[in-house]
Amino acid sequence: MVVGGPTSTGGKNRFRWWALFALCWAELLVFVDNTIVNVALPTIAREMSADNSGLQWVVDMYTLVFAGLLLTGGYLGDRFGRRLVLQVGLVGFAALSIPAAMSDTLGQLIAARAGLGLFAALVFPATLAIIVVIFDDLTERALAVALWAAVAGVAIAIGPLLGGWLLEHFSWGAIFWVNIPAGLLAAFLVALLVPPNKNPDVGPFDLRGVVLSGVGIVLFVYCVIEAPNHGWWSIQTIVGCGLGVLVLALFARWEYRHTHALFDVRLFADRGFATAALLMAFGFFALMGFVFLVTQYFQGVRDYSALETGVRTLPFAIVMGLLAGPSMWLASKVGAGRTAAFGSLVMAAGFVMTVQYDTDTSYWGVIVVAMSTMAAGVALISGPATFLVLNEISAGQAGAGAAVNDTSREIGGTLGVAVLGSIVASVYSANVAESLADTPLPDEVKETSESSLMVGVHTAEQIPGPLGDQLESVVKGAFITGFHSASWVAAAIAAGAAAAGWWVFQTDTRRSNTVTDRTRPTSSVAKTTPDTPAGDEEPVT
Repeated sequence: MVVGGPTSTGGKNRFRWWALFALCWAELLVFVDNTIVNVALPTIAREMSADNSGLQWVVDMYTLVFAGLLLTGGYLGDRFGRRLVLQVGLVGFAALSIPAAMSDTLGQLIAARAGLGLFAALVFPATLAIIVVIFDDLTERALAVALWAAVAGVAIAIGPLLGGWLLEHFSWGAIFWVNIPAGLLAAFLVALLVPPNKNPDVGPFDLRGVVLSGVGIVLFVYCVIEAPNHGWWSIQTIVGCGLGVLVLALFARWEYRHTHALFDVRLFADRGFATAALLMAFGFFALMGFVFLVTQYFQGVRDYSALETGVRTLPFAIVMGLLAGPSMWLASKVGAGRTAAFGSLVMAAGFVMTVQYDTDTSYWGVIVVAMSTMAAGVALISGPATFLVLNEISAGQAGAGAAVNDTSREIGGTLGVAVLGSIVASVYSANVAESLADTPLPDEVKETSESSLMVGVHTAEQIPGPLGDQLESVVKGAFITGFHSASWVAAAIAAGAAAAGWWVFQTDTRRSNTVTDRTRPTSSVAKTTPDTPAGDEEPVT
């Protein structure tokens, strides 16, 4: 069913495009925090004497809580009012940025990042749910969703740029201080421009669904994050992920039976809905994994500063922004599902190009081309896949449906960082150990250099003469080898997702054509099949 009904103020809300600006600003605020901290990790490590595991949790604690509570955040918006929940999230996000910026220990910083993830889970699904409700015209909604999706992708690339600029001029705490004025401005704009809306048909509170979804997602994502440390085939990883899947299965069983469910799991029986959510997850798997690796490449291999690294990721954001509208135009011509599947193939091509990255690879000739290709792929996936997911959701479930879309992004991104990061770490450690085995370096130096690229480069800088140069060459070469291995894995996953997605949507289109030859819907907002191109009487989905 298409979103609309009693809660919709779409065509009557003459400020809806200004409201879209306010919602995208709120979205940008919480999504930038996914990556802004990455460029500050070397500084945090020095000032807090943090090891690699601690630094990983500075990044991952935000993602863990964020992903685990997105379904709950969307449900609370549906139940208590999306604008209210959004404002609570924004104010809480700004408030928790104060202890994050003033943290004296790593434990304090990690705890503050968890709090930021909690309030981000209230903000993110509410922004998309409100957009779906206030834009009841399908053409306008398609453009609005495309712009929202573009902002999410652009934010990932803006994070390193903004973080680099702040580190260039202020202390590392500035990456959190900036959230306070930005968050309060977002809350003010939302209060001024966004109409109140919530589900008018509210049933009993689904406490069991809230608990099961949160526990299942957090447990599964936690085990994925820790897998590189324990080993992907270790007892801890297998049992932990298995328990997470079991809890999620219990959640699905409960939701299937519950009259007033947190989320209608029957929607996943629709192949178009399920495939669109998976394409989104695979797209952000590749995207977040690439950003995680390329920031290390720029800082560790190419020796760029935090600001120089951020500037060099800017083409990604530019291409994402430029292609937001054209991606939806293409979806209206060939079908949203096929456009998203093609985007996944484009991302695969981009990762194949990164195999050319080396210590002296041309930035404009190779790096920017690969980066722009991947950005184009993300743009082709993000808007069309989001539109496909949301077109299956009722007005009363706009928040929960938006949360499914957002959870696909966050879990996909977490898996991307964990899986690709684990591949790089494994290849890097093995190559460094083999290359340094016969060198006269102390065992302590060898062991330290095997831990990570940044530690290896820092260690090499402390050793004078040819031996230091040799160590630097070894650690940079080992990282590049690992980067290439991870790129091949990401390319294979993206290509596989493209093939599966194309097959699903092509098959559904043939079925649609067979049905619509016999009977045509008369309503311009009738539910459509998952991949009907423009030119027929239904709107593209």
